[in-house]
Amino acid sequence: MRWPSLFPGLCFLLSLSGDVAQTPKATCPYCPSNASCVNSTHCTCNHGFVSGSKQTFFTFPLETCDDASAFRMDESKKELQRIIDQFETLLTNNTLWQMGKKHEVASTATSILRDVELDVLNTALKAPEQKVQKVQNSTVAIETRVVTDNCPEEKKTFSLEAQMNSLDIHCHDIVQGSMQGPSAVAFISYSSLGNIINASFFEETGEKRRVYLNSRVVSAAIGPKRNTSLSKFVTLTFQHVKMDPGNKKAFCVYWEGTEQGGHWSRDGCFLKHMNGSHTVCDCGHLSSFAVLMAFTAQEEDPVLAVITYVGLGLSLLCLLLAALTFLLCRAIQNTSTSLHLQLSLCLFLAHLLFLTAIDRTEPQALCALVAGALHYLYLAAFAWMLLEGLHLCLAARNLTVANYSGTNRLMKWLMFPVGYGVPAVIVAISAASHPHLYGTPDRCWLSLDQGFIWAFLGPVCAVFCVNLAFFLSVLWILKRKLSSLNSEVSTIQNTRMLTLKATFQLFILGCTWCLGVLQVGPAARAMAYLFTIINSLQGFFIFLVYCILSQQVRKQYQKWLGEIVKPKSESETLMLSSKFGPDSKPSEDK
Repeated sequence: MRWPSLFPGLCFLLSLSGDVAQTPKATCPYCPSNASCVNSTHCTCNHGFVSGSKQTFFTFPLETCDDASAFRMDESKKELQRIIDQFETLLTNNTLWQMGKKHEVASTATSILRDVELDVLNTALKAPEQKVQKVQNSTVAIETRVVTDNCPEEKKTFSLEAQMNSLDIHCHDIVQGSMQGPSAVAFISYSSLGNIINASFFEETGEKRRVYLNSRVVSAAIGPKRNTSLSKFVTLTFQHVKMDPGNKKAFCVYWEGTEQGGHWSRDGCFLKHMNGSHTVCDCGHLSSFAVLMAFTAQEEDPVLAVITYVGLGLSLLCLLLAALTFLLCRAIQNTSTSLHLQLSLCLFLAHLLFLTAIDRTEPQALCALVAGALHYLYLAAFAWMLLEGLHLCLAARNLTVANYSGTNRLMKWLMFPVGYGVPAVIVAISAASHPHLYGTPDRCWLSLDQGFIWAFLGPVCAVFCVNLAFFLSVLWILKRKLSSLNSEVSTIQNTRMLTLKATFQLFILGCTWCLGVLQVGPAARAMAYLFTIINSLQGFFIFLVYCILSQQVRKQYQKWLGEIVKPKSESETLMLSSKFGPDSKPSEDK
């Protein structure tokens, strides 16, 4: 029997096998942290962890085991990003939106809004560990929030934000009562969807005023059960697309899908607060929302209206008389009167169009045409004022030579290209770039949106500054001339007249528009009255300065008046002579 000799070797083998069983990783030295060895050949990640290669069993020595919740959160964020990128592709598909009829566009928008909401909610619920997620691109911004604790706080309200818009919703409305498992709320803001489902889809028959969308379209949804009714109002805060809407009425609206496609409706949504930059709405259900603005008629001051009509009526008469004077009075016809004539004609046509058509806002195309014509005529008037200022400056410089040929040649070369050409270029560029900003719902004038009014105020300010420089130059030149003159009375008179004209040019024709810009703050009403009075009497001032105060024109008026009265006196003398004869005496009363 050899048993005793075999026993020590058997004990050694048993002890060796016992060591291997106690250290299973001894044959898998490459398994990473949070992993275990399997069959001494492969590694696998422990519960709650996932491999970087997504494989259950692996042998790669540099493999890692990561927290599965972090992996799910990363996948969830990527999925949300994919959703908004896909929506951006749909939004930029012009064929999808421009080729269909209005109800087809509405139906497509309704379907896409619903699909985006469902996809976003489902994605958020796949990673409940990620309580809050935010993603955005150039067209869409999303914030989601997952609730897993069944609202322990009785009055808990969640706030979500996207693209400077926000949603406040009560926690109990998110969890929807006693539902098991996590619940989610999604808030989505679309930056350019409002260009497609715009204010033209607001079809309330009782609202006749012109409306426009003044916010981004936003969507709010809860899941997994997509419930749209709420126990409490949600509060939506919208940032205005066009800041400081002024005297306009706001409507809180939601997108209502119908068999015909969809439209904006006010049912269940109420205006809570509005200022120059934001509108706050309360709504009793969930959907897609926006803010519509309606233009409201401004309250007119009847006194200002009377001053405007009386003043412009007097100006029209005076401008007509001045234009006839400049055309018919040969004694004063020169380069200066040509400038006066063109300025008078531009102001006459502008004031006439203002009186007759400024309030003709319908049809819109005609209103835009009137606004463009007024823009051109007033710019042309300022262009002629600029030429007047230049001519005065040149005349002052060449005061001792009254009809200086070089000055006349320069002015004749500049007159019509500057007087009518430059305003035409400005109006053409403005109309080509922003044609929709000509005409407003209240007035046929330039819109204040996007700073478009500066297409008028910019050139006006430039002309005023240049004319101010001309005015100062004229004063400096005239001061030098007067100091060198002793006995030339006619030249001194011309100098005084030039000074008067220069002052009139700057303050009556230029500063009046500055008063219009200053109609803000506590002094707005006083400035409005001052602007209206002086501006409506421009024609009267032109007739006064260039005609009544001109000695040559007064002599011509006397001559014309004498020609009107003289024939009448001669005819009466002839009648008396023929009746009584040369030797006749009138009979005496008895």
